[in-house]
Amino acid sequence: MASQTVAEQFVDILVQAGVRRLYGVVGDSLNPVTDAVRRSSRIEWVQVRHEETAAFAAGAEAQVTGRLTACAGSCGPGNLHLINGLFDAHRSMAPVLALAAHIPSGEIGTGYFQETHPDRLFAECSHYSEMISHPGQMPRVAQTAVQHAVGRSGVAVISMPGDVAGQSVPVRPGRSALVNRRPTVRPGEAELDELARLVDGAERITLFCGSGTAGAHAEVMALADRVKSPVGHALRGKEWIQYDNPFDVGMSGLLGYGAAYEAMHECDLLLLLGTDFPYNAFLPEDVRIVQVDIRPEHLGRRSRLDLGVWGDVAETLRCLTPKVRRRTDRSFLDRMLRKHSSALEHVVSAYTREVERHRPIHPEYVASVLDEVAAEDAVFTVDTGMCNVWAARYLTPNGRRRIIGSFTHGSMANALPQAIGAQAVDRGRQVVTLSGDGGFSMLMGDFLTLVQYDLPVKVVLFNNSSLGMVDLEMMVAGMQPHATRYQGTDYAAIARAAGAHGIRVEDPHEVRRALEEALSHKGPALVDVVTDPNALSIPPHITGEQMAGFAVATSKMVLNGGVGRMIQLARANLRNIPRP
Repeated sequence: MASQTVAEQFVDILVQAGVRRLYGVVGDSLNPVTDAVRRSSRIEWVQVRHEETAAFAAGAEAQVTGRLTACAGSCGPGNLHLINGLFDAHRSMAPVLALAAHIPSGEIGTGYFQETHPDRLFAECSHYSEMISHPGQMPRVAQTAVQHAVGRSGVAVISMPGDVAGQSVPVRPGRSALVNRRPTVRPGEAELDELARLVDGAERITLFCGSGTAGAHAEVMALADRVKSPVGHALRGKEWIQYDNPFDVGMSGLLGYGAAYEAMHECDLLLLLGTDFPYNAFLPEDVRIVQVDIRPEHLGRRSRLDLGVWGDVAETLRCLTPKVRRRTDRSFLDRMLRKHSSALEHVVSAYTREVERHRPIHPEYVASVLDEVAAEDAVFTVDTGMCNVWAARYLTPNGRRRIIGSFTHGSMANALPQAIGAQAVDRGRQVVTLSGDGGFSMLMGDFLTLVQYDLPVKVVLFNNSSLGMVDLEMMVAGMQPHATRYQGTDYAAIARAAGAHGIRVEDPHEVRRALEEALSHKGPALVDVVTDPNALSIPPHITGEQMAGFAVATSKMVLNGGVGRMIQLARANLRNIPRP
């Protein structure tokens, strides 16, 4: 029987599982794998500057496509660099298979040069982490890793010594029956009947939606219309549920706005749909709560539940909606819609007042203009920190746009590497980062990856020479900001020196022109916008108790930064309220 190397068999399995690219940094322990990729016409090696970028890029590609993706790091320090991006992918439920190359198999356990124990190190950020120490384990371990990553929507890690990867194994005939799509999970009739009983027995119902409502927009709207309920969302639910939503009452959480918080606390039945919303301080304690989730381990871990329903949100609501009685009373819904509109009206002035004359430039203004000029199917990648605020408040979803960030893991420096993965999928689709200068500079080396592969990513850099969110956290805690400021840097000049298109903007009148110029440029571009580091100030009326908790203070603040086109949506939804 003909033979091939373990590495070749590994690459074949990746291809069979639908992997198109392997992101990583080459190294001696990876040589058999990178050589197998070189000789394959069905998979591409994407050379990045830092393995953390490789993992973030793979995670972003998985979120954009829904397919399994892959990344790799060489032994010791190489694969250790993967860990932060893998944590993010795992917590974002992105199917990623990571290869952690290992030291020579005969040296394991001797304290050899660059020795670590990757099969142990990655256990916390994966559903499966195993080492291939003998050629006979291939292909079963690789197939098992694929099934864990796809079936449980997260990370799987294979550790493999370089010498084992280069050994020969018999070629197995035919293709393996790898599962690369998740099934639809439907609750049992007993659970559906109990859920219908709770819905019919409630007078005021609120739906609160997370990322698990992806693909369930029509079903959520149908239920909301039938029971006349307001619909709020978490940050990760924004892109899936806010558009074409006449029941929208905004977002709850640290960056919340509108009437979502009130709608959740003034109802008598709260339905948590596809959300593992982590901030239990924002959840009510004195209303009945039902949670629907595809992952049963999420049920009840944030709040007390009156009913937990294990199921896919879309399928669950398709089964539930015909079972519940149709309501005609809109009083609770209409009251929340009015509260939502009123709440947004109160922050509009901060956004509209002299923004085109304010220097340094209001970051809110930059985000608002970007929302207007970006493509209707753009993919936005968003740095953690103040860029999360701008994305939450100014990026308008429409069912075609995507908004990707480190929304659960909360890592710095995620936007640029995630943009690499999103753009590699489709060079013709507009990919735009909302980057902070702190996050961008942390992994700035991979801006060179954009240039090397001519990936037309547009980096919009909010350059306030500070760690703005950390500034805010310190002030809210009553501390004087310390060690949060950076020297002023001309990142546009750096971009031009790297061979990309770079534009620096200090005059607010130039913001729109600069963004339009960058977005129309054929290759990678960076718009370095000098923004006001004091754009978010502590509001004048915060109690001592509120000062003690960042979450409460931030939610109370509404960050005084305006809400962009969301106020227009809220005003439009008021027209749905029947006139007497």
